[in-house]
Amino acid sequence: MIEVQGLAKRFVQGRGRARREVAAVQSVSFTAADGCITGLLGPNGAGKTTTLRMIAGLVVPDAGRITVDGIDVARQPQAAQARLGVLSDARGLYPRLTARENIVYYGRLHGLSRGAAEARATLLAGMLEMQPLMDRRTEGFSQGERMKTALARALVHDPSHIILDEPTNGLDVLATRSLREALRRLRDEQRKCIVFSTHIMQEVERLCDQVVVVAGGRTVAEGSVPQLLARTGHADFEACFVQLAFGAAADRAALGGAA
Repeated sequence: MIEVQGLAKRFVQGRGRARREVAAVQSVSFTAADGCITGLLGPNGAGKTTTLRMIAGLVVPDAGRITVDGIDVARQPQAAQARLGVLSDARGLYPRLTARENIVYYGRLHGLSRGAAEARATLLAGMLEMQPLMDRRTEGFSQGERMKTALARALVHDPSHIILDEPTNGLDVLATRSLREALRRLRDEQRKCIVFSTHIMQEVERLCDQVVVVAGGRTVAEGSVPQLLARTGHADFEACFVQLAFGAAADRAALGGAA
């Protein structure tokens, strides 16, 4: 389980007179349960990526608290990170290494023996249907092939929690369907706690057990898709999201009924 309480983060941009502080995250709170896919949904600039980076221990929050299975990320970052598999937007594969070598290398970084890392790479290749890719250099891989390799790399140490930052960006229909199926198997068969950010309504409706809506760096709503639809009175989830993220006035404007 991942628990996020009152996260806040500000960044300084520019220099001299142009120097200013930007509040990337102001107050984000939610709980992501085991055996559940939690979607962090919000418009661009809502604070989703910064929130995920704080959960992963890559960015230190200015305020708030994050725990992974009760482990405080700020106080015990290495213990928390050992339970996390992170697929960031910058997938950063080593192009001169094969897919297998990329995966095994990360397994070794996580403390696995070479034999254990090789065994995990083989297991993940089967689970993600990427056997034909394993002994090819990742240079020249398609977006879908890169995504599979990066996901296998994130899972090599068998983490109980998986963090994905807009994982379907740039993927074609087949690659997107393949990723969705892989995430469902990880949830249903292995009871993983999965958190992913997106601004795509279809991904949320098809995948998520729970949705956290973030806007302006704040959590503005949390619940299942049916619960959020009931809360707003909408039958269409896109209209539901617009109302939650931007307010009733924006919702009326989007529907062509603004006063």
